[in-house]
Amino acid sequence: MEPDLFTAAAEERQSKDPAASPLAVRMRPRTLDEVVGQRHLLRRGSPLRRLVGEGGGGPAGASSVLLWGPPGTGKTTLAYVVSKATDQRFVELSAITAGVKEVRAVIDGARRSSGAYGKDTVLFLDEIHRFSKAQQDSLLPAVENRWVTLVAATTENPYFSVISPLLSRSLLLTLEPLTDDDLRGLIRRALADERGLAAALTLPEDAEAHLLRIAQGDARRALTALEAAAGAALAKAEPEITLATLEETVDRAAVTYDRDGDQHYDVASALIKSIRGSDVDAALHYLARMVEAGEDPRFIARRLMISASEDIGLADPSALQTAVAAAQAVAMIGFPEARITLAQATIALALAPKSNAAYKAIDAALADVRAGKAGPVPTYLRDGHYGGAKKLGHGAGYQYPHDLPGGVAAQQYAPDAVHGARYYEPTRYGAEARYADVAARVRARLRGEEGSGEG
Repeated sequence: MEPDLFTAAAEERQSKDPAASPLAVRMRPRTLDEVVGQRHLLRRGSPLRRLVGEGGGGPAGASSVLLWGPPGTGKTTLAYVVSKATDQRFVELSAITAGVKEVRAVIDGARRSSGAYGKDTVLFLDEIHRFSKAQQDSLLPAVENRWVTLVAATTENPYFSVISPLLSRSLLLTLEPLTDDDLRGLIRRALADERGLAAALTLPEDAEAHLLRIAQGDARRALTALEAAAGAALAKAEPEITLATLEETVDRAAVTYDRDGDQHYDVASALIKSIRGSDVDAALHYLARMVEAGEDPRFIARRLMISASEDIGLADPSALQTAVAAAQAVAMIGFPEARITLAQATIALALAPKSNAAYKAIDAALADVRAGKAGPVPTYLRDGHYGGAKKLGHGAGYQYPHDLPGGVAAQQYAPDAVHGARYYEPTRYGAEARYADVAARVRARLRGEEGSGEG
């Protein structure tokens, strides 16, 4: 960033009084090696390494880059590291406040700096998706001729928010959400580091777990909440940031929920039983507890798919379609939007007519098989396509249902050991009433009973 009198004064004050800057600013990494997460972007020889001067010069210069990722994943942090580590001229603009005039001023300054001092310019442009097409167009000559090396950041999909010519002249680097382990390391560093809280307080495990939950992969949110809670603890002269203090500070209660223990299974069980009992409000309550605790949305979606078959079945055949569609959507969008999809599926399943007939049918059939009730397949149902099969009588006497009125042949399909067994006992709930009527007619026709009608 180009220095001025006011910037220098502000930096001097912050060096003397660390509290003058937010904790998230004070804990910004000074080198790429201090950056948490994004290891896939920080390998040796990566574009970011080249931007800070690692790897030497040569005919291949540093590339302009577009940093795309959710808030709090390190886009501004990476630009800050570049500004501190590079010996190039560094200029920062925000698309919220800057326009074409400011961009052209930077480009003119970059050309003068390059011509007069042989010093290249790195331009960091935050929120580039807020620039109009014309404003983005103004960057093209400078990027193409490398008058500036552009480092642009966006939370929006650049394929929709950045013009194609600028995309083609830059490398798109995708930042991934930070993991709990990434944030845990950052929090502990902030607690111990002299730039942070300088070991003035400790953070118990339960408070740390709650802090990780509310951060939701956002480093800035984690450090902001940590600083607020630390201030409250110090004001009360407490030696640690307790869970109660953290809850009061961030105004968000901790959810009693252990993703690896009993709560994980107990709440999931309560969700499914509430759906089975058609209590939509209770089901939404348990869903909310799972969402708030950071439960894997794919786990919730899997449970809903199971419920759709186990508890609803053919009483509402669309229930499974709804659950599967929800699972696919959840896998594509993730939290926080996935909460809406999961809620939609939960409501649909809770209010659907219920039947466990399919569940009971397969278990009854399995019980017979496990009890040894199998027996040989009737000869006329066996495969008759291979050589010699006809000599064995395979397929002989088989009645082709499509050639018969009603499409049902009065012949035995099950082995003798289970002939006449009835595994599927449909209910009269919802759409399954129709299946009950069909099953009754077909079973009568299979027995050769007259007056059974055409199914």
